[in-house]
Amino acid sequence: MRFLVALISLAAVAFAGPLVAQQPAQQPAQQPVRPASHTAHAVHPQHDVGTVRFVTSCAVAAQPAFVRAVALLHSFAFAQAMAEFNGVLRADPHCAMAWWGLALSAWGNPFVVAAKSRAQVDRGLAAVQRARAVGAATPREQGYIDAVAQLYEHADTLPQRVRLIGYRDAMSALAAREPADTEAQIFRSLAVAIAADPTDKTYAAQLEAGATLERLFAKLPDHPGLAHYIIHAYDAPPLAGRALDAATRYGRIAPAVSHALHMPSHTYTRVGLWQQSIVTNIASASAARREGSTAEELHASDYRMYAYLQLGQDHAAALLLAAIPDIARRLDPAAIGTGASPAAGTFAVAAMPARYALERGDWTRAARLEVHATTVPYADAITWFARALGAARSGDTTSADSAVTELARLRDLLASANEGYWVEQVEIQRLAASAWRGFAAGQRERALATMRVAAEREDATEKSAITPGPLAPARELLGDMLMEARAYADARTAYAATMAKEPNRFRAIAGAARAAMAAGDSVTARELYRALLALAAHADKPGRRELTQAATSIGRAR
Repeated sequence: MRFLVALISLAAVAFAGPLVAQQPAQQPAQQPVRPASHTAHAVHPQHDVGTVRFVTSCAVAAQPAFVRAVALLHSFAFAQAMAEFNGVLRADPHCAMAWWGLALSAWGNPFVVAAKSRAQVDRGLAAVQRARAVGAATPREQGYIDAVAQLYEHADTLPQRVRLIGYRDAMSALAAREPADTEAQIFRSLAVAIAADPTDKTYAAQLEAGATLERLFAKLPDHPGLAHYIIHAYDAPPLAGRALDAATRYGRIAPAVSHALHMPSHTYTRVGLWQQSIVTNIASASAARREGSTAEELHASDYRMYAYLQLGQDHAAALLLAAIPDIARRLDPAAIGTGASPAAGTFAVAAMPARYALERGDWTRAARLEVHATTVPYADAITWFARALGAARSGDTTSADSAVTELARLRDLLASANEGYWVEQVEIQRLAASAWRGFAAGQRERALATMRVAAEREDATEKSAITPGPLAPARELLGDMLMEARAYADARTAYAATMAKEPNRFRAIAGAARAAMAAGDSVTARELYRALLALAAHADKPGRRELTQAATSIGRAR
């Protein structure tokens, strides 16, 4: 598949100051009366951010800025969207829908499962309160404001998950009352997707949202939100192929937005199209640098790193890794940027050196990774997980014990913060690390049982959008352990399960080939080795030992 990114330069829209900086000097005493001419079907093609159609009662002069703001919001360009919504308020101080937009922008990336910060909640609540004070001009606009209010009101007493479901239900009610309102249908579908239960392997919510989005995308092929949300809705192994069309088109719909350029790589990663992922993330990182969206630049770099490593292009991965410290120094933990939150940037900074070690089987390097404590416990867990695996597989059970203990501490810290999703992810890492520590100490049967539990628990959940994939898939780690235990048939099964979930994954294919060869199935082994060499046709030379072994097995020179 050939992927072309039409990259059009656009100066970043500056955003300085708090969300509510641009507001009327006084709150209106009553709901304003609108001339009939203020209600318009706003259609303002924006070739660099996509085309949005949105009915509002705001002043005609404010309509171009409003639809551009919504287009940017659909691509999670939150800082730029806020700047545009504030511009709407300067043109029409009585536009309550601009405050709706500011409130929704304050939520940030809705697919981030971590709890929103107090600052985000306060910022969003302030915008909701301003929207209520200004007063909606129509019942439909009141519906939008009431829906976004569900995210922020009663935040001190209602868990975030409950408020998120409240938002989904309010948007569903609005979409039902306003069937002709395309934007209501789109935002409702997004709400359904973000409220999906990550343990529901029927993917009922994602399929429901995706069906509506695809139907609308056929009618509105330049709408940025439709392409974007289709990718997110189908960002799961059994569904990813459904998003290929949207992934191929999204970068051309909104080429001015770094997150729009990055998002196709979510689909490319799921289906194993690594070169396409590299291309789109190079474009995304470049756009993010122009925008000043450092977290997005780091997030795109992490996905790009993952793709290089699957292709055996370790030199390119090393060059990218060497550039990360300079980028990371620009990361502002309080920044409002694009789709990737500052926490995603912190995650990427921890993930990339860990990936570089683990994907190459460099256990010594993994065991010696530097620990940089942050305010993001699940990011810190990455380093400890890699250190634990590296130490255990190097035979250093004492260091492995220390790393496993740190994983337990971070899990408990996340539990105290009610971060249920990340508690489970870190516990899976702790189980896998503990299994390898036990295996190194000679407790093989117990280690295999623990590793199977980790794999089952990982299968029961979904990866976060913050990462291209698990740092080391649990099923793949189980395959490695079974190989060392000489249970070759079971190892083949474990690797096959990994390949089904993570197609074109280098270590899984190489492991499956080794297992087949060890089991005496040379025909299958050679087929897998040919697949590995085809996957890594442009890998470094001489490159990884797996590639040398593959070439030797099929009688081909490298």
